Amino acid sequence: MVKKSNSLKQLALQKFKKNFWGVFCFIYIVIVGLISVFAYALAPDNSQYANQMHLAIHSKKPGFTVKVLTLPSELKTNQSLIDKLFFGKINANTEVPISSYKIENDTLRYTEYSSDGLTGNEKLLSLNVFPKNTAEAFITTKKFILGTDKYGRDLLSRVLVGARISFFIGFVAVFISLIIGVFMGSIAGYFGGKIDAAIMWIINVTWSIPTLLLVIAITLALGKGFWQVFIAVGLTMWVEVARVVRGQIISVKEMQYVTAAKALGYSHFRIITKHILPNIMAPVIVISAANFASAILIESGLSFLGIGAQPPMSSWGAMIKDHYNYIILGKPYLAIIPGLCIMSLVMAFMLIGNALRDALDVKN
Repeated sequence: MVKKSNSLKQLALQKFKKNFWGVFCFIYIVIVGLISVFAYALAPDNSQYANQMHLAIHSKKPGFTVKVLTLPSELKTNQSLIDKLFFGKINANTEVPISSYKIENDTLRYTEYSSDGLTGNEKLLSLNVFPKNTAEAFITTKKFILGTDKYGRDLLSRVLVGARISFFIGFVAVFISLIIGVFMGSIAGYFGGKIDAAIMWIINVTWSIPTLLLVIAITLALGKGFWQVFIAVGLTMWVEVARVVRGQIISVKEMQYVTAAKALGYSHFRIITKHILPNIMAPVIVISAANFASAILIESGLSFLGIGAQPPMSSWGAMIKDHYNYIILGKPYLAIIPGLCIMSLVMAFMLIGNALRDALDVKN
């Protein structure tokens, strides 16, 4: 007869596996994480920040197809394969959308693409600018699955690359909040007295300031940028973690295993890190999942206000800011698509937080 493990970890894992929405959201979050890491390998436009602009084809509907002429540049770019994979390709070539072309002797005659039924400019180009005079090899047909934005950039590529900021800000912000929150909460709950009163005063003052206002103040102090937003969001989320950790430590520090550890002469650091924290991490894990969702929403709000990730960096919040006017101009999908991405990712973290809460509840 095989004896089943009755450890709390095994029981929690078994309960989590039975939660359909928890498992579904976990798989979804893993997929989004992989997309954010390998965004440039998946995006049709693998240039840096997916920022290849074609103003002639701006705001085109999903499924739009056009011929594109690539004019090779003499500027050489030295990029490693890893750099291209994770940070995008430095594109020195010029891309021109065209409606038609014809090769006559040593000349390429092409007509630039023009929307609204207008006829574009007709231009002549010597075949000598192309390696081995192979002009047709530099003319490709591009299909924009989700259409193009108001600058003529591929919307699908911008969405994929924008997932990186929204996803990683959750990790960085939660990591920062856990370090500060667990440290402050542990000291306040374990030692109590004046130390607890001082830390609780700091927590209450920080908590009384509106989160978005505090993030804006920190962002303005650190400057606008990618990492500044990550740090600013993380520095505003530690108070919730600290209060939870403090409350949990107060409730367990008088238990027998803590008293036994003190009697054996263990240091305060060892008692907190080796004996108390491992036994109170369940609610901290749950609140971290909720903080993931909060960090994504805060970053989106900052990008919408223009103080988050700066152009040309792709961000879901910035995409909504650029295109919310198109909701009343007959092309609402330009703002709805990144909005749905934010909503689905936030919902996934909230549902997985609920699933973790149920799985880690020892009373059920």
